[in-house]
Amino acid sequence: MDEALSIFRPSSETAYWSVSELNARVKASLAADFDDVAIRGEVSGVSRPRSGHIYFKLKDDKAQVSAVLWKGVAGKLVFDLEDGLAVKVRGEATLYETRGDFQIVVRKIEPEGVGPLELAFRQLFERLSAQGLFDPARKRTLPKFPKRLALITSPTGAAVQDFLRVAGVRWPATEILVIPVRVQGQGSSREIAEAVALANRIANVDVIVLARGGGSLEDLWSFNEEIVARAIFESRAPVVCGVGHEVDVTIADLVADIRALTPTDAANRSLPDAREYSEKVLFLRDRLARALQGRLDLAAQTLAGLGDRARRAIKRDFERRIARLDRVSGRLEALSPLAVLARGYCIVLSADGSTVVRSARDLQVGDVIHTRLVDGQVASRVETLEIQG
Repeated sequence: MDEALSIFRPSSETAYWSVSELNARVKASLAADFDDVAIRGEVSGVSRPRSGHIYFKLKDDKAQVSAVLWKGVAGKLVFDLEDGLAVKVRGEATLYETRGDFQIVVRKIEPEGVGPLELAFRQLFERLSAQGLFDPARKRTLPKFPKRLALITSPTGAAVQDFLRVAGVRWPATEILVIPVRVQGQGSSREIAEAVALANRIANVDVIVLARGGGSLEDLWSFNEEIVARAIFESRAPVVCGVGHEVDVTIADLVADIRALTPTDAANRSLPDAREYSEKVLFLRDRLARALQGRLDLAAQTLAGLGDRARRAIKRDFERRIARLDRVSGRLEALSPLAVLARGYCIVLSADGSTVVRSARDLQVGDVIHTRLVDGQVASRVETLEIQG
């Protein structure tokens, strides 16, 4: 032990080192012998100053060591570095000369027992779930007959072709706007989020669809970024997410109003089926025709019944009127001059037959008169007149 430390001691013939010289020599020695160290431990005391660096302690049950992630490395970290997290670290053991602080400059860090992307997914899921982004109560229903649909996808991938093919068969009446984006790689998540915001600014877009074919967790990672989740959550129009294969589940799937299993399923979920509605129209047409025919038949039966009733009513009215007429005729006949004549009376008329002679004073001897009898008339001449009273 003493021999090992002797290299850092000045000999009796040399001058004493300054503190800065000592720290420089120690740093150089660490750089030579500990330029690549692999350590596992538990994260503690995480600090994130405005500089963008991350400072923390790496400890076990007996000791701890300071560690730092410089801004460039920290910015590429996909999961949240938090206290209590077990990690594996590779980096360089060095000395911060100004303060004499021994620390590990971390070049690579990953969680113990789980992949970094899987851990990042779990952490983001828990955070967004606590904020209500996955709440079923906030999910919106899709319009039955969308007028305009915005499809956010890669313009060169198979997903866009699959979606457009199915859409053309299901409901050609919907206008489909393709908003091209990168669906993987650095910066793609921001493109997707900006495309969602753009779709919401386009007039009459009432459905937004995110579509991408299958791939590894790394390939689909753009749809696990918080910026995409926030864009979907804040969208005015409902969002359908058809990313990956049936077994793939992304954060975007969980925030979206509808999770489709594939891009093809997204087309099926977001657009009505023209064939189904055509069958419904034919069914309703036949049903309406049967209902109208039934109404016509019923109306015909009702009209026939009303006709019978009207005929019977007219007949009864006619019979009543005939009977009444008979009664009136009887009374009139009883008052008729002919009836009087039939009882033995006669009517005296003037010579020309136009005037009824009502009084003897209306006649003179020698006048010709006509006497009307029940069965004819007699012409006679007045020979004598006897006027009474």
